[in-house]
Amino acid sequence: MSKKILLFFFLFSSYLLNAQYTTVINSNRPGFSESPYSVGLGIYQLETGLFFNTHKIGRTFGSNLVFRTSFFKDRLEFNTNLTFQKDKIAYEKVFNAYYFNSGLSKFTVGAKYLVYEQEYEDKSKEVRSWKKRHAFDWKRLIPSVAVYLGVNTNAVGDIYKQEGVTPKIGVLLQNNLSKKLNIVTNVFYDNIGSDYSELSYILTGTFSLNNEWSTFLEHKGSYKGSQVNNDFGIGVAYLSSRHFQIDASTRLNFNGKTSEHYTAIGFSFRLDRHIIPFTEVDENGNKVEYTELIRPKKKKFFGRFIEKAVNFFKFKKKKEENSSRKRPARKRKQSTTQKAIKKKKGGFFDFLKRKKKKKKKKDDTKNDN
Repeated sequence: MSKKILLFFFLFSSYLLNAQYTTVINSNRPGFSESPYSVGLGIYQLETGLFFNTHKIGRTFGSNLVFRTSFFKDRLEFNTNLTFQKDKIAYEKVFNAYYFNSGLSKFTVGAKYLVYEQEYEDKSKEVRSWKKRHAFDWKRLIPSVAVYLGVNTNAVGDIYKQEGVTPKIGVLLQNNLSKKLNIVTNVFYDNIGSDYSELSYILTGTFSLNNEWSTFLEHKGSYKGSQVNNDFGIGVAYLSSRHFQIDASTRLNFNGKTSEHYTAIGFSFRLDRHIIPFTEVDENGNKVEYTELIRPKKKKFFGRFIEKAVNFFKFKKKKEENSSRKRPARKRKQSTTQKAIKKKKGGFFDFLKRKKKKKKKKDDTKNDN
């Protein structure tokens, strides 16, 4: 496994160069932010984990699952986000009295599309100037940009239901400041048109420690009516193999006068069915083009029925024509011996007459003597 590849394409902090697909898994865990890059065509990726949240009036235990894949275009990704949780809520001002809620609390289906991808110069090929080779590429300040559109289905448990199906939109940005450090920025407007509408932003910095380990630091701010939440998170991720990642994180959420503590562990796994496109060239470097065979289209039922009927009547007519034809007369062939004899002066009987005359002439000469 190439160390350079692992270094450039590591999980959530993947270093991408003009491509969506990466040879190593590109996961959004363990942070809450989302990269603008898709997983790539032919990739089926699962990101899941367990979380435990404690707050003033109780605690929550649950599991989150995100499924990601790409169809039609390499820049387009479809994803599904599910959260199942169980809440233990205490009654206020009542000692040792509490109740439980459990069920599906989140079911969101969405898609994102990479609108603009920033390209960076490969300064490692610069050999004339050490200064230019190590100079900062100011293009890195211009981020890659993607747009997100999702739907909160409201197909959740009764206790977690809101007003109905609501849309969610967002803008996803990413700056690769170096081969090891990148910054991801998200802005979301969630539950649009309902009393639970929320405007939020997420700012995440990710740093690759080595070929296998990376860490992140994240801040999330959200505004829901007059309520303001500030969430700070930190975590690590370990690359076990090209297609498998393990992660752990912890967070603090300050919500007005109260605070919450959040802890999570999880993993990401992908099934790689990506096919890398290539162009076949000949010895001179010219593109090899193949002529596509044009296959006749299969006829439908009525077309096949009509064709068989026409062929049947053609066969019947041809049979009648063959039966009306007269049988040709047979000709006797002469044997080869007779042909050879016939070629000599007048045929077989003339040959016998000549032989008889010669014999008679010979007898006459004998008698004269």
